[in-house]
Amino acid sequence: MVAASFAVALFAGFSGFSLLRGASRLGAGQRKLLVVVAAIVLGGGIWSMHFVAMLGLQLPLVFYYDGLNTLLSALVAILMVGLALLLLHFGRRTRARLALAGAVLGGGIAAMHYIGMLGMELCGPVFGVTGMAISLVTALGLSNLAIWAAYGARSKRHILLGTLCFAIAVVTMHFVAMAGTAFYPEEAASTAGPELSNAILAMLVTLSSFVISGVALLSGVSFFTPPETVVPFTAPFAAPESPAAEPPRPEVVAPFPRAEPKGTSLPVPYERDGAIHFAESSSIAAIRAEGHYTVIYTGTHKHLCPWSISEACSRLGPYHFLRVHRSYLINPSHVSHFQRTKDTGVCFFKEVDTLAKAPVSRSRLAEVKSVLGV
Repeated sequence: MVAASFAVALFAGFSGFSLLRGASRLGAGQRKLLVVVAAIVLGGGIWSMHFVAMLGLQLPLVFYYDGLNTLLSALVAILMVGLALLLLHFGRRTRARLALAGAVLGGGIAAMHYIGMLGMELCGPVFGVTGMAISLVTALGLSNLAIWAAYGARSKRHILLGTLCFAIAVVTMHFVAMAGTAFYPEEAASTAGPELSNAILAMLVTLSSFVISGVALLSGVSFFTPPETVVPFTAPFAAPESPAAEPPRPEVVAPFPRAEPKGTSLPVPYERDGAIHFAESSSIAAIRAEGHYTVIYTGTHKHLCPWSISEACSRLGPYHFLRVHRSYLINPSHVSHFQRTKDTGVCFFKEVDTLAKAPVSRSRLAEVKSVLGV
């Protein structure tokens, strides 16, 4: 049950954080919808983790739960997680805002736990002040860590790290709080809602865990799978119009219109702190594909750019950027040296701490050598 509760928290964290990747670039209506879905998944994950773990609680007497308190604990978790996500996706993402969102998330985890515990009937929980204080500090600290990990930078690695921190925050807070809780038998029960036995609760958390796991699988499809390259269909046996006619040449259609150079540099957009900034193309050493977006490397920094690698290639081609690999676009003026490796090659960069090198594919090797004069 302990292992299963951690797995539920892990799936919920991944689903919620990956669903919101790139949400800041969407319209307000789409963002609100994604925040609602993510809040239900994350809040429901906190609730499911708690009651999966509670199914493993063994006491020397029978107990059950007040249905109204159990429902209220889930709704409080969803609302507080939703508030934290609204802080993160509406408005500038400053340090104070990240800290506030982490505090709200931690408060939601703690509130869900203690409201859910108060729903126990025939067996009342007794909370020690020290145990409550330690569990609250644990929830706030680890929730802040999860938010900073997931939203410090919106890369895949940071989202996965934030997912792990979220799961650790929920599970650790629960068991720290349980360690500081004692129980006493009650002679009579006074429920405000329907009675929920462990058997009924097991069915509910199984259903919620199934939904969360399904959302995690659906999110993982787009999160881990690189974008597909669409190849235009050509007939395998195309007959010529006449015996002497030339075979038709394949038509090459660019996905984006090629931009005409305006000046010596082009502003390239990137996201930071919930706002769109611009970097001059002359300061960019390389651009790497990252799903439907790209990462730009400038000196000691790297940023997420809303352009796809194809759009970046089309827009920056006139400014002497060179496509060296299906996932890499480089600025030759930042290349320090070139190394041949059998049928491929590697370009190394000068004064770029965030990216040491970029691979050169075999099909582009001749063009790269020609541009670099080697």
